[in-house]
Amino acid sequence: MLDMTPQLVFTRTIRNATTPELVEYSLQRQEGVLTHSGAFSVQTGTYTGRSPKDKFIVMEDPTNQDIHWGSTNRPFDKGRFTTLLNRVLDYLSERQVFILDAFAGAAPEWQMPVQVITELAWHSLFAKQLFLQTGGADLQQEPFQVISAPGFKADPTRDGTRSEAFVIISFEERIVLIGGTEYAGEIKKSIFTVMNYLLPKLGVLSMHCSANMGASGNTALFFGLSGTGKTTLSTDPTRGLIGDDEHGWSDDGVFNIEGGCYAKCIHLSEEREPEIWRAVKFGTVLENVVLNPQRVPNYDDASLTENTRAAYPMASIPNVVTSGQGSHPDTIIFLTADASGVLPPIAKLTEEQVGYYFLNGYTSKLAGTERGVTRPEATFSTCFGAPFLPLRPRVYADLLQAKIRQHNARVFLVNTGWSGGPYGEGKRMSLTYTRAMVNAAIEGRLDSVEYRTDSIFGLEIPTTCPGVDATVLNPIETWKDKQQYIERARELQQLFEQNFAQFS
Repeated sequence: MLDMTPQLVFTRTIRNATTPELVEYSLQRQEGVLTHSGAFSVQTGTYTGRSPKDKFIVMEDPTNQDIHWGSTNRPFDKGRFTTLLNRVLDYLSERQVFILDAFAGAAPEWQMPVQVITELAWHSLFAKQLFLQTGGADLQQEPFQVISAPGFKADPTRDGTRSEAFVIISFEERIVLIGGTEYAGEIKKSIFTVMNYLLPKLGVLSMHCSANMGASGNTALFFGLSGTGKTTLSTDPTRGLIGDDEHGWSDDGVFNIEGGCYAKCIHLSEEREPEIWRAVKFGTVLENVVLNPQRVPNYDDASLTENTRAAYPMASIPNVVTSGQGSHPDTIIFLTADASGVLPPIAKLTEEQVGYYFLNGYTSKLAGTERGVTRPEATFSTCFGAPFLPLRPRVYADLLQAKIRQHNARVFLVNTGWSGGPYGEGKRMSLTYTRAMVNAAIEGRLDSVEYRTDSIFGLEIPTTCPGVDATVLNPIETWKDKQQYIERARELQQLFEQNFAQFS
């Protein structure tokens, strides 16, 4: 743990500035521009999404035995980390530095203090919007530090990195070291990765999901990768939003890990997503959103990236659960954006299927979420969050299944991807229909309807759903070429089986 007394480490620091001050500093440093509504618009340059191949975990005892090492959790030499850390600190010592003290985890007993140190004022503003600003408990006492130096470019030969960019986590030193990339999502997701290591070891399930709660107190969870609809579907005017991306599930219920939302806003409109649209106000950070000459956002412009983002505090959503906590969920939704267009729009899962689909974590990487992804790509992301899970997949899956059994939660698989054909031929699933199906599942209106068993995937598909055309519920009926559907469906099922073999 570093001694962060400002005068000993950095000669020029600004600690915990208010939002107006951070915006003013950013403007003075020409880090961005104000939109007509007062939101702060920035561009992140080359890196407009996460760079998962540049993420590492330091090889240390005793964490070595716990980490699920592989292509996702890449090892980094301890000595090289220390050398690189010192080089970054030397770099920052010659610059103005912004320090923000915050928290992760809305439940006091599972809260972790976080300190974000960065050379960019708008990064500090981003962290202020995304992390909790009040707290008192301290999970494992010392704060976890995020040291972000976007202007520092690594030398792969000298530093042991893959490229100029790097995100390196040291659990022993309680430090996340970030450099070479201005994409602020790395700050948010690195702390989520840390919580995904710490919480399960204490018996708390950490989850890549959104959560909301009805007037009666019934809680629903929405698992899914970026772009599958977690934020959109959980931000419902009739239900209170607990959080849109990261949660824990303890013996007392669920709780938000964050204090804000990081919403994808490509094609954002007031008609389709009114709550998110209205959340973009003074202090909101807009990442890579193109502005017109009047400084009005053009949310349909993807010339910089499809992965346009808006970061705002939870308080910007009118119907929010201020405590960030909810009861044990009685409905769980697995969201997948199926680019092949063969999965049903909704299906009820058995207990065995819950483990199968959770461990497979099938979806499609949507354009812009990661560097180099320009069109939907089929992928399997274990537990719907593999890039952020440092422990072995079974740790998370076993915890989830145990809690589902204990609290008798019903689980549905919802396809927010394509229907009537694969990407390029079919159409993206209607948001209106998806909302109707999700609401019916949460309200228990699918508990007593008739179901049919799909012959290829073995999924239980409702034959009727309020507000949804019955034809849409049966995916083969939406395809003109029925034989092509069968062939595509069998291909996908084979991919499921091949991927699941690693967990057998």
